[in-house]
Amino acid sequence: MGVTSIRIADDLEKPLEVLSKKLDRSKNYLINQAIKEFLARQSLEDSRWQDTLEALESIKAGKSIDEEDVNAWLNSWGTNNRKSPPES
Repeated sequence: MGVTSIRIADDLEKPLEVLSKKLDRSKNYLINQAIKEFLARQSLEDSRWQDTLEALESIKAGKSIDEEDVNAWLNSWGTNNRKSPPES
């Protein structure tokens, strides 16, 4: 495990200490958990951004589906006359 030194803002130190005692966990553990959650959230945001860029390229290439076709397909769900998904 690597060692990294950080400076914690004064307004974060006390709440971190309180939470550490409340959860019976070390400040180190809580900081590591916070970093893991932050990195996971950033990874998800990066993935969503890539999906957005791909969708925009798809639109630029003329690959889109008319809203009416999508709504007709969705409205057919749960009926005896379920439609096939619309294609671009």
